[in-house]
Parts: sequence; C-alpha cells; structure tokens
Amino acid sequence: MKKNKQGCDLTTCMLCRLCLKEWLPAVQARRQNFSLKKGEMLFKEGDKVTGIYFVYAGKVKVHKHWGSDKELIVRFACKGDIVGHRGVGHELVYPISATALEPVTLCYIDMAFFQASLRVNHTFLYELMLFYAGELQESEKHMRNLAHMPVKGRVANALLLLYSKFGFNSNGVLNMKISRQDLAAYTGATYETVFRTLNELVQERIIAITNKEIAIVSIERLLRLAREEEK
Repeated sequence: MKKNKQGCDLTTCMLCRLCLKEWLPAVQARRQNFSLKKGEMLFKEGDKVTGIYFVYAGKVKVHKHWGSDKELIVRFACKGDIVGHRGVGHELVYPISATALEPVTLCYIDMAFFQASLRVNHTFLYELMLFYAGELQESEKHMRNLAHMPVKGRVANALLLLYSKFGFNSNGVLNMKISRQDLAAYTGATYETVFRTLNELVQERIIAITNKEIAIVSIERLLRLAREEEK
C-alpha cells in the first residue's frame, strides 16, 4: 500500500456526506490517502484493526477463508463505500480480508478519530447503524442461499446483485470485470460448476459473454430464475 498525496474531495464517502459541516476540517486534517495496485491486499484476516477505510476510486473484494483452501467473497466495495468496519468490536481484529480488484484509492481514518466522529455526528452514527443492519440481513440471506439454493440460482442472484451494485457501462455490459474464480467464490461453488452454469445461461440467451465481459440479455428471465430456484 502506497501513500497518495492527492486527497479525496470530502464529498464522496459516508463520513464526509453525513458529518456536520463543522467537522469536515477535522476530517481533512486527520485523513490519510492510500493507493493499491490490482491484486494488492488492504488487510488480511486476523490483522489488528487500526482504523477504517473508505473507497474513493476503484473496486475492492471483501473475502474470508472458507474451509482449508477455499475463499468466500462476502461483498464488493466501490466508490464511497466503507471497508474494515467488520473488525470494529471488543477485539478489534479483522474477521475478513480486503483485496483490490483494480487500481484503488482509499481514504483512511484512524480508530480514535473514527470513534470520536461517531460520538459527535449523530446522523452519521444513525445511518451507519442502518447500514450494519442492512448488511447483516444481506449476509444472512446470502448464507441461506449458500445452504439451500442450487448453483444456477446462486449464479443468477449474484449477477443481479452485481448489476444492482455496479450497473452497466457504455457498452451495455456489467460495469465490473469479474473472473469466474471470483464469481465461484461469491456463489460458494466450484470454478468448474460456475463455468458450466454460465455457458448454460449463454445458451439460454439470458446472458452474453464477450472477452470476459458479461451482459445481461434478459433481466426478467434472470430474476425469474433466481426466484424459482429460491423456493
């Protein structure tokens, strides 16, 4: 991780958007900016928590060990998102890892200032509480799907979540290049099964894949597939 002298705009992340205007100069004074290369790890499972990160540019995957040699992707983070909050608690140890999926710029707030921000900025605290609650609900749903939903439904659901999170770019494809390995880690399936499932979705003309870029041909059919497999 490399220090980045170019600061953020103080409007992108949750803290800057929701804190008191009088608090922004303190944020500007205490923040630190870092940059990561593609594939570089921000922190790893078991590391001590020293602060909180906000993504200013780029995309990050949040993941954890699943079994002896497998990885499970918990969520993806992009511009404006908070990363590292899962380590906030009594032990202050990260239960997950975070890795850059592309060149990433981050804003870092040390733990003491983050805690002070929570005490002073009640709107930020309230919205963060709602964010935690929403993330917990999504995590519980995700774990239920891993246990009960067939792989085809999990892949369909994952593509819908990625579309909801990142949208389409100007070429009409998902605004995120995700490898089949990462998609397998996100759906809790093997690479081979995900590869076969994607080919089935292409043959059924539900999605299209060109140069590793995924386009959703029929969102309605993808939604229907995810709902049917969820039952």
